[in-house]
Formats: sequence, structure tokens, C-alpha cells
Amino acid sequence: MGARSVLVTRPAGQGDRLCNALTARGFTAHHLPFLDLEPVEPLPAVERARILDLDRVQHVIFISANAVNFSLPVIEDYWPQLPAGLHWYAVGEGTARALAAFNVLAQTPGENMSSEGLLELPGLRDCAGQRVLIVKGQGGRDTLRVELERRGAQVDTLACYRRVRPRMAPGELAAMLARWQVDLICISSGEGLETMLALLSPAETTKLQTVTLLLPSRRVADAAMAAGFRHCLIADNASDGAMLRALERWTLVKGENT
Repeated sequence: MGARSVLVTRPAGQGDRLCNALTARGFTAHHLPFLDLEPVEPLPAVERARILDLDRVQHVIFISANAVNFSLPVIEDYWPQLPAGLHWYAVGEGTARALAAFNVLAQTPGENMSSEGLLELPGLRDCAGQRVLIVKGQGGRDTLRVELERRGAQVDTLACYRRVRPRMAPGELAAMLARWQVDLICISSGEGLETMLALLSPAETTKLQTVTLLLPSRRVADAAMAAGFRHCLIADNASDGAMLRALERWTLVKGENT
């Protein structure tokens, strides 16, 4: 079996490690960000007030490493010494490492890198009457906030960055995928899948339904299948390691069938 062509769609600056790992495993790796990230500047007054109230919060949850990297420098402008006694949470190990760079030790849910995983952590199971700050990008899922409020917590959000779809002419994405002869597209979020679908016409989407999508969760895979894709490979989470493990399983199956 010859080298297979894989498209990595992580934001700019965040796909190099995965591309290098793919190349080392004999794949042909291409990187095309499906989302650009930019800071929310200036922060709205309500967001600044939430930072100023940080010492009144019991739990601070970071949804991604991007949330850490966009928010902590801003938070440190207001709090050169972070308030003591806070409970810090990270959705996954990559987010926890980003926090550690700011000398913040965070709890993580392990392999279940999701809102559902965070909700299983002991500190968030019984949070009635406590204040929670969720640090995230604009938009995205609301599952975490809704469930924590159902449990009796007072929940605020700090949206410190926004996701922006790349500007591409009609037909440009489909032409690139055809030129690169892409066998598999690695999509690391639901927003990334939405971007791909928005950049393809219905006819182009139909033509690409034989391409395999590597996705970070069953939820995103269900959305892909609802859009007509039938070859969906589900990783344990969105990390590079989980994506590579799923890809290795796919390669093994493909090799057995050739």
C-alpha cells in the first residue's frame, strides 16, 4: 500500500506536530486550517468584570489550550498574583500543560476530554451554591454551563477568543482535496466539521463522501454521518495521540483488506 494522503485541519500553528508524526509514519501530510483564531479585543465590560471577580469564584474551567493561551495573559494583567484557593480544571492534558506554563495546576478528566468528562470530576459533582467560571471561545457547546446550573452552581463564561472561518473561493477547497488526492481528513472539533461543510457545495460534499473523516468524538461523527459521510473514524478524543492511535487502527484494517 502506497503512502496515503492525510489532511490536518487544526488552526495555524497547532498542526505541525501531528503533521510531523504522520510523515514519520509514512503518510503524506497536508495542513489546511479550517478555523483561524483571534483574540476578543477589547474585552467587553461584562467580561472584564468577571476577571475582576475572580477571587469570588470557587471553580475555573478551561475548555481548551487556546482558552488558556488567550486568557491567562489578560487575567494576569488584572491579577499578577492569582487568587488563592481556586479549583482549576482543564478539559484535557494539553490544556493542563498550557496552564502549567502559567504555574497553574489543574484537574483533568483523563481520556474523556469533553464537557461530559469534566462533569464527572468530584469537585464539580456537588457545586450547589458555588461560583464557576468557564473560560472558552465564543460560541461552541453549552452543555457544561447548562448542567452546572442544573446542579445549583452560579455559572459565568469568559469568552476570550473567537473562531473565524478561512476565506476561500467557491470550489477552492474541493480542488485542493482533489489535487492532493486526500484519503482522510482529520477534523478536531464540531466547528471544524461545520466549516468544511460550509466550504463545500452539495455536489462537492457528495463527491467527497468516499473520503474517510477522522473525528474526535461520537457526537461529531453523528453530525458527519447526518451530512452524508459514511466513512467515519472516531478517536478517543481530539489529542494528537488519540488521533494517531485511531489512524493506526484504520491503517491496519486497510492493509488487511488490500
